[in-house]
Amino acid sequence: MPTRELERTAPNERIIAQVHGHVQGVGFRFAAQQRALELGLRGTVRNRWDGSVEVVAEGSPNRLDALVRWLHQGPPLAVVTQVELTRQRATGEFDSFEVCG
Repeated sequence: MPTRELERTAPNERIIAQVHGHVQGVGFRFAAQQRALELGLRGTVRNRWDGSVEVVAEGSPNRLDALVRWLHQGPPLAVVTQVELTRQRATGEFDSFEVCG
């Protein structure tokens, strides 16, 4: 089966990623939003009180994996030290990918 067919038929998943390091004040949220939209994902990204950035994204496993790879490096000014990742079943609650807070 061609890759495009696999992506269309693959069940959607959700990731919740908490990205640690120098990730606030460097354009991380907006760059993450752009990358997620390029990948056709839906969800949110927001700064957390502890200095990390939280990403909740839903889509095909292949596309989520591509986002996770990107999260480990982030935009040019970011210094990512750790990505905590949880995978769940998608809820379908998102219509787009938004920057929150």
